This record gives sequence, C-alpha cells and structure tokens, in this order.
Amino acid sequence: MMGGVLHRHPFLSLLTVLYLGFVGLVTLTPGSETPDYSDFAARVLARLQRYPELDPLTFRLSVERIEFLANIGLFVPLGVFLLLLVGTRLWFVAIMAGIVLTSMIEAVQKEIPGRVSDPRDVAANSIGLFVGVALAVLLTLPATLRRNRAAR
Repeated sequence: MMGGVLHRHPFLSLLTVLYLGFVGLVTLTPGSETPDYSDFAARVLARLQRYPELDPLTFRLSVERIEFLANIGLFVPLGVFLLLLVGTRLWFVAIMAGIVLTSMIEAVQKEIPGRVSDPRDVAANSIGLFVGVALAVLLTLPATLRRNRAAR
C-alpha cells in the first residue's frame, strides 16, 4: 500500500521525507550539536515581556510552555503530510503512524548524549499531529464532498 502512495504522490512523498529529515535533525542530533532552544525561548519571552500591551498574551507564558507549543507546531505539518499521503478515509492510520513515530523519537533520545526524553513531548507532538490531521481533513473536505457527489 505505502509503495503505491509514494508512487502516486511523488512530490508530496519527497516533501514528507524532507520534513521527516528536518524533524530528525531537530530531535535526534546530540544536544551539544544543536542550538539551546530553551535559551532561545527565554530570550524571546524576555523580549515579548518588554511590551506591556502584550501582557494579556505573555503573562502565562514560560520557557516550558513555549517549548511545549514549539513541539506542537513541529508536528502539525507532519500530521498534514501523513493525512494527505494516506487519504482522509485512513485518517486514523496517519494519527497512529505519527504517534508511533514520536514515541520512537522519545525512546531513541534516551540514548543520545545531551538529549532528554520527556513523556510531555509525546503528548505535545501527538497534539500537533491531531491538529495537522484535522487541518488536512478540513482543507480536503470540499474535494472529498465533490468526489462523493460525483460517485453517486
């Protein structure tokens, strides 16, 4: 089945593989070789807090929350790509594949120097996958409805 999907959607397949490579680079390289994202998040938060008009948006933010939101954001595109590859009828396959992937990433991170495996990352990544799959379902809904009407 997957070979047929890759053959029917070569550009989407390439884009998905490239994005998976990016996710691997961000999540699986040793900690000493990757930028310190918590330092970056702290600098962004400090900069945002200099603007009092943003207080309603930033008063509840912390470095941990920014990292959690970043993990969600990292996996939204993957949810979209996986759903587009397998199709809307198999949305659950896209979600399961994504959850297996993020679980594998966290398991492998235990063995990588400078990396910390955190179950909250699996939760954040899974939320991102759900959002991506839901977004892709919404974006493909008009075409799906047209195909269903044409088939009747």
